[in-house]
Amino acid sequence: MTATWSTWREVGHVLARRQHLRRAATVSVLVGTVFFVMNQLGVLLAGGTTPMWWLKAALTYVTPLVVSSIGVLSATHRPTTTE
Repeated sequence: MTATWSTWREVGHVLARRQHLRRAATVSVLVGTVFFVMNQLGVLLAGGTTPMWWLKAALTYVTPLVVSSIGVLSATHRPTTTE
């Protein structure tokens, strides 16, 4: 059974489901790694890392995680009925 949500209080329960966490983490690792290699690997190999670079490197993985989670929320949203 797929978890759905209609109120913001239910969002955490949907995102915390094992299937959603696994999928979002997989997307984050795969897409984040491709982006990291394209955008950050040269700096790492040249030894030019800074605190800002580390933040950018972390965001390279966080961004696909957030986008994947938004996709899950979009797919599992259950509109509220007003009767």
